[in-house]
Amino acid sequence: MAKKVIQNGTKLPKEADTVKFEMLEKLINSSYTEMKEFSKKKPDELLNKFKVTSLNRILDPIKQLLANEPTASFLDLLDEDTIPSYSDSILIIAQFQSAMAQFKSSYHGYDGSTYRWFTEENPGRQSNW
Repeated sequence: MAKKVIQNGTKLPKEADTVKFEMLEKLINSSYTEMKEFSKKKPDELLNKFKVTSLNRILDPIKQLLANEPTASFLDLLDEDTIPSYSDSILIIAQFQSAMAQFKSSYHGYDGSTYRWFTEENPGRQSNW
């Protein structure tokens, strides 16, 4: 298998960022599932302020974590003033999920013996998988 080295100019995430990523990934996936169920029943119904605030508590740290990634400019929090609909929230959460998938594909992969994160503390070499 051909090896690809993570570029020297690439700023790798820190170990703490990858731990945070793993936690947030579970939370956003769970939120997406719940919002999708609500959206199926009443897609144009508005979320309440509590749901918007709760979702933004997940989205905001993700946005901060991905701040230096090319996808960052496409990530917007839910607007607490103009409360979005369930279908709008699904769109926003899906954009965050896609940005997270891009982040993971950039810094997580096979190193020749195991799948792992490539971090500042442990940059290693990445194989194509």
